[in-house]
Amino acid sequence: MTAFKKYLFLLLIAVTLCVAAPATAHPTDTLPGKGLKVDTFSLGRSGKYFVVDLGLKLDDVKVKTNRAKLITPRLVNGADSVELQSLGLYGRRRYYYYERNFQDFMIAGPTERSYILKAAPDTVDYHVFVPYEEWMNGASLTLTTQEFGCCHTLVAMQVDTLGLFEQFFFRPEWLFVRPQEQGPKERQLSGRAYIDFPVDQTIIYPEYRRNTTELGKIQATIDSVRFDKDVTITKVWLKGFASPESPYSHNTDLSLGRVAALKKHIQQLYSFPAGVIETDNEPEDWEGLRRFVVDSNIDHKQEILDLIDSDMAPDPKEALIKKRYPAEYKFMLAQFYPALRHTDYRINYNVRDYTDVDEIRRVFETSPNKLSLNELFILANSYPVGSEAFSNVFATAVRMYPDNPTANLNAATSAMENGDLVGAARFLEKAGDTPDAIYCRGVLAGLEERYDVARTLLRQAEAAGVSQAKTALLQLDRMKK
Repeated sequence: MTAFKKYLFLLLIAVTLCVAAPATAHPTDTLPGKGLKVDTFSLGRSGKYFVVDLGLKLDDVKVKTNRAKLITPRLVNGADSVELQSLGLYGRRRYYYYERNFQDFMIAGPTERSYILKAAPDTVDYHVFVPYEEWMNGASLTLTTQEFGCCHTLVAMQVDTLGLFEQFFFRPEWLFVRPQEQGPKERQLSGRAYIDFPVDQTIIYPEYRRNTTELGKIQATIDSVRFDKDVTITKVWLKGFASPESPYSHNTDLSLGRVAALKKHIQQLYSFPAGVIETDNEPEDWEGLRRFVVDSNIDHKQEILDLIDSDMAPDPKEALIKKRYPAEYKFMLAQFYPALRHTDYRINYNVRDYTDVDEIRRVFETSPNKLSLNELFILANSYPVGSEAFSNVFATAVRMYPDNPTANLNAATSAMENGDLVGAARFLEKAGDTPDAIYCRGVLAGLEERYDVARTLLRQAEAAGVSQAKTALLQLDRMKK
């Protein structure tokens, strides 16, 4: 290598980059056009633009008086390229020839930066920017030097590569975790019915007051799953409540008798196996009364709440409220007590398993709540990673299982893949503390450019056996260098 080439190579090694994200340029020891020296050299990305900065030393450039040299930088990456502003160096006679005959148009056209060589500065600061395109990452900067004689005749040309632009992004491996098998797919539907009974009676009259509607609510809930061939009802749970007026022992008898009557009514409608229907009772719904009082604006509200919360037995408690606050008691008796006479019900059922992905896809379209996390994972992986369908499955999974760590972990990864870092952070709060979750938190920190935090978390994940963490750490180290 000649001394001049060594000089140029050392200059190119000292490339300075002005970029929005970590990048590098790899210089070469190729000589540009004869006599031309590259004093400084910088490639970089700044926002939406690609920036090229060159310091071109012209001291040793020779151009005969009737000739011209055209120096044109170009970004090239495979079939993609863009030609940048040309620098024209003219001998005296050739310059005035172009000026007289072509007016403002020199060899490269109106954008050319032109000099008579004798009047040119020793160093030309070349600065140009063009809209950034993805293909420019990995592009080479070439310098084409053309020499022209008379009549635009090209008499010599040399193309040299100055360097390579490479912008390093943090592109971690996305980690999607297969959920563990959850056992039977247990589901439930619940509701509340207000069934009316004549005073002190425990016999159900379906046509009495609003009973047609209230009994219909329970029946409709049962029927919504009973006719589904994929479902097996495992329990029908009924709990009867009474209001606090009357002696507690009497209310105990009423709540037991009325929930037993409802059980019998349902047994007449359906042929459930023995033991499917279970009953419970609450003789007096003091918790319900308390909620009504809290939400109300009645006088002596706090005093009444204090009595409700006291350790007094139910009968003395109710008698004291009635004695001390008769007006408020009368209001509660009329407005709150009727709603305390209700039956809570719950239908527990199991959903069969699905193994065929096409069947899983059909169920997903109509009843995604029937699918287990593992079935949803199988469905997601039937789509291209990162596709809209792929992301939609993981978003649905976390809606179906909002407190499941694996569902939240996969939803976080999907969100990061789609650029939603805020959503990813929210999901990771409920993703647990497994090595995989630590890795994903490290990835999020890296994407948020919190690199020190990212390294700490990724090292923890690597130590815990997450193989993807090693690759992510290597990327961070490369970016740092």
